[in-house]
Amino acid sequence: MATDDSRQVRELIFEVREADEGGYVARALGESIYVEADDRSELESEIRDAVECHYGEENRPGIVRLHFVRDEILAL
Repeated sequence: MATDDSRQVRELIFEVREADEGGYVARALGESIYVEADDRSELESEIRDAVECHYGEENRPGIVRLHFVRDEILAL
């Protein structure tokens, strides 16, 4: 079966947030990929594994960008 190269994603962005319980949660924008990790090193490893599992070796994106989001409260 021929592969459809038009489906190949060049860049994938993960929105990363601190989890309420500690550690991190990350969700890929536009894809159904979600990972949890206790620390930054584990986060990177989990994202690599999830991306490879989701896309396979041949179709995985060339760039994975991590966008860290931190909620802060401003008292007035």
